[in-house]
Amino acid sequence: MKIAQVAPLYESVPPKLYGGTERVVSYLTEELVRQGHEVVLFASGDSRTSAELRAICSSALRLAGKQVIDPLAHHVRMLEVVAQGAAEFDIIHYHIDYLHFPMSRRLGLPAVTTTHGRLDIPDIHPLFREFSEMHLVSISDSQRRPVPWANWIATVHHGLPENLYKPYQRTGRYLAFLGRISPEKGVDRAIEIAKRAGMPLKIAAKIDRADKEYFDEKIRRLLDHPLIEFIGEIGEKEKNDFLGNACALLAPVDWPEPFGLVMIEAMACGTPVIAWNMGSVPEILEDGVTGHIVSSLEEAAAAVERVVVLDRKHCRKIFEQRFSARRMCEDYVKVYQKIVGQEPEFTLPGNVLTMAA
Repeated sequence: MKIAQVAPLYESVPPKLYGGTERVVSYLTEELVRQGHEVVLFASGDSRTSAELRAICSSALRLAGKQVIDPLAHHVRMLEVVAQGAAEFDIIHYHIDYLHFPMSRRLGLPAVTTTHGRLDIPDIHPLFREFSEMHLVSISDSQRRPVPWANWIATVHHGLPENLYKPYQRTGRYLAFLGRISPEKGVDRAIEIAKRAGMPLKIAAKIDRADKEYFDEKIRRLLDHPLIEFIGEIGEKEKNDFLGNACALLAPVDWPEPFGLVMIEAMACGTPVIAWNMGSVPEILEDGVTGHIVSSLEEAAAAVERVVVLDRKHCRKIFEQRFSARRMCEDYVKVYQKIVGQEPEFTLPGNVLTMAA
């Protein structure tokens, strides 16, 4: 198939530092190419890919700083570039939320949208009702619950290349937090868990401009503790050691997490996860197997003591079985085939791919 992948422009594909959506787009694009498909990636010019890259801007918008005043302008231009070449593709796969909905309606060509963000925002519900014909893929069953009436055709869990991270067999002596400093990610909870458990916590996280005030007012003072080490934002090269050497990853999220890519990154390193029972967490983690699912600070602190007995080799095995880029790619190809009228003749076992009738 000839497939267009349309990525956000805020980060390169893959990102140089933080960036969940762009990272998934990269893994999917590279695996599609490896499996023999012809892929065109619409992304920033500093992206790296084995597909054909059609650059919209010279570099990722977030790292450009003050040079970029209006990021929306670049995305609107990208929509026009995609529209001009749309007829050459068997299917267009969008990862840019809903910006393309009016254009897709008028093009009338095969397209699918993966919803990467939260959907419990009332403002977007009338939009989804208006564009009810759009083919949507959720990244977890939990993500779609606020809008169950939308045109969901599948749930496809994220996946990582199996050789991206190597598993670490020895249990580390610190807890890890990896992600963004924001209220919904629960870094304040992670700090409190570490203090109650008496175990060091290393925080590798970026601070968006939108969260700078939250960091200054709520978090900065919490870092002044002998058990807490704030590392800052790290890139792909540092992740394996950071996660693999940890006793456990803390994911004490305070929002309906749509997926939580960092959880499967930890599992790929053989590192179990302690996470709050919210959003996609029960879909991703197997309680008592790949980590512990908790609902309070007391439960989380107690889980730190129990997590050391979990089998790190089994964490890695579960990752390979459920969360590889190869599996993710195969699931998406089935979605593409369904949309273009080539219905797959078989279904996958379990709940890896949930395909609507």
